[in-house]
Amino acid sequence: MRFSFYKVILLTILFSFIGCKKNEKNDTLTDVKTTNSIHYAKNLAIYKHEGYTVIEVSNPWPDAVKDFTYVLKEKNGIVPDSLKKYTEISVPLQSIVVTSTTNIPFLEMLGVEKSLVGFPHTDYISSEKTRALIDAGSVKNVGQNEKLNIEQLIELAPELIVTFGIDNNNPSIENLQKSGLKVLIQADWMEQSPLGKAEWLKLYGALFGKEKEADVLFENIVKEYNNALALVADKKPTSTVLYGSMYQDQWFVAKGSSWVAQFMKDAKADYLWKDLEGTGSLGLSFENILDKAKTANFWIATGSFKSLSELEKANPHYSQFDAFTNKTIYTFEGKMGATGGTIFYELSPSRPDLVLKDYIKIFHPELLPDYAFTFATKLN
Repeated sequence: MRFSFYKVILLTILFSFIGCKKNEKNDTLTDVKTTNSIHYAKNLAIYKHEGYTVIEVSNPWPDAVKDFTYVLKEKNGIVPDSLKKYTEISVPLQSIVVTSTTNIPFLEMLGVEKSLVGFPHTDYISSEKTRALIDAGSVKNVGQNEKLNIEQLIELAPELIVTFGIDNNNPSIENLQKSGLKVLIQADWMEQSPLGKAEWLKLYGALFGKEKEADVLFENIVKEYNNALALVADKKPTSTVLYGSMYQDQWFVAKGSSWVAQFMKDAKADYLWKDLEGTGSLGLSFENILDKAKTANFWIATGSFKSLSELEKANPHYSQFDAFTNKTIYTFEGKMGATGGTIFYELSPSRPDLVLKDYIKIFHPELLPDYAFTFATKLN
């Protein structure tokens, strides 16, 4: 499996190594606020006004010491003086650079993927639609997340770069801003609620003047998620579940309020570390994991394994779990795009309804007899 800075970010997203606190807040803006149109996301607020929209992003990374405010100005819109100290972005956008594959589905859902002009390490993008744009030369490779090619970005001159940070030291972001490029920091990866992650679609609706379309799309995702919940409403969580795999010399267990654990709870499964408080993760030894999860009914393995033999080759001790013997091991990371990007990493945050259906199909297959997995694959 390929290891890189990007892989570290993906592991961080999956395991949610989060111990967040807000030490410094932007002004409350109470004099210009309307009703926040965000209902599930904790780190995003959108306030729509005549001629402009105020975007507030909080908790952009673990232990963030500040939040961010942006003003989206429409043509002929008048922005109040009290908001002019914030980054102003002219909308609707005609060109954009994003730096996470999780943003690609948002652009495609809104039909604005052709506005994408650059992306760091384009091989990570799995979508066939956006890959066609890359192959046609419409989307340029602008370096790596940890070292964006500023000269190339200046030449591309996107109207906005949407990126993220992992801590309070972000020299790459600062260099982009010093070069005169507009930058928006997002925090979708910090969300723990499945629907909270997906609701960041509304940010892109605001950026491209497609608020109504974004609302309709998100409402449908909520509807489908709730329909899936209704399927298991009367089920008891009797299936015990092990999640993860060894990473170097530790097995990181997702805590009980994490994004991962929420899906298993909603799918009515008994995740063995559901009572571990917090939204982060805990690194444990293999012996500790085996002691608690040897007899687990199911194992959701992390990693792009294709078969049980490949899993055992990675670590011979894996065969000690009953789930290995019983062949009840699944992975959500085995399906790849044409150039090696993991489809689950890209699409799952924007389609939690499909993730939940996959989990229900695993734990309660009789409820979805005709449903084909979107992400999950069973190791044989």
